[in-house]
Amino acid sequence: MPDSLLPLNALMEPLRGFVAVGRHMSVTLAAQELCLTQSAVSRQVQALEQRLGAKLLRRGHRSVTFTAEGERLFRDADLALRQLQQAVAAVATSTTTRPVTLSASIGLTALWLLPRLGRFQQRHPTIDLRVAASNRLVDLPAENVDLAIRYCAHADAPAGARHLFDERIAPVASALPKRRRLRTPADLDGQVLLEYEDPQRSWLQWRDWLQARGWKVKPKAILRFNQYDQVVHSALAGQGIALGRLPLLGQWLKDGHLRTLDTPRAPQGTDHAYLAATG
Repeated sequence: MPDSLLPLNALMEPLRGFVAVGRHMSVTLAAQELCLTQSAVSRQVQALEQRLGAKLLRRGHRSVTFTAEGERLFRDADLALRQLQQAVAAVATSTTTRPVTLSASIGLTALWLLPRLGRFQQRHPTIDLRVAASNRLVDLPAENVDLAIRYCAHADAPAGARHLFDERIAPVASALPKRRRLRTPADLDGQVLLEYEDPQRSWLQWRDWLQARGWKVKPKAILRFNQYDQVVHSALAGQGIALGRLPLLGQWLKDGHLRTLDTPRAPQGTDHAYLAATG
């Protein structure tokens, strides 16, 4: 082998060509991998052989095989190139900005979070945000979630969680119905009630709301939904009266697309609140 070798940067291209041929045992396939012509790959291998002063490949009519020197060089060069690729990929991954993952319930995401994303992007244009909407209670560290908005009782608030706002509930409807007041049970007779089917949230059910007032009503019909944002969209479409979670409906109430109906009592509070917890 000659005493003087080409600098490493000059050897890299011929080595890549040689290793590609060795991986496929085909000049044609190596050329396709490297996006080169077959003659260009052949010249790379020949240049490497000349510089090393050793025959690396035996060329047949439609095949190539290693010489002893070629097999030894391929084994070490292939391993070195793979390790180099892995090292570069690891560094590139570690320096790539990972998006901030925010977990929230489906209803909160649709009604409260999405209307605010435009303003957030204007204020923080360099932050990549990933929204993971799910009603499942996720394990923040295990699932790489950076921030979660949770709805729970004050007593169950996670340590260090930041209080966002409390729950307040009142009947809401679109601007279409003429009825504006719910002063007596008769005001709900003949109306369509929009129901959120969640047995774990009894305070969001019409049954609890009516029982708390001692009212018995005869609604025209009850439309039931398994997602709260569906209840709200039904109310927006003028399909009935819903129990509105007022903090989630701020924009629609402000724009007049929804309105709270006048009742003898102020909007109902609960022991639940919305909190932000970090992973």
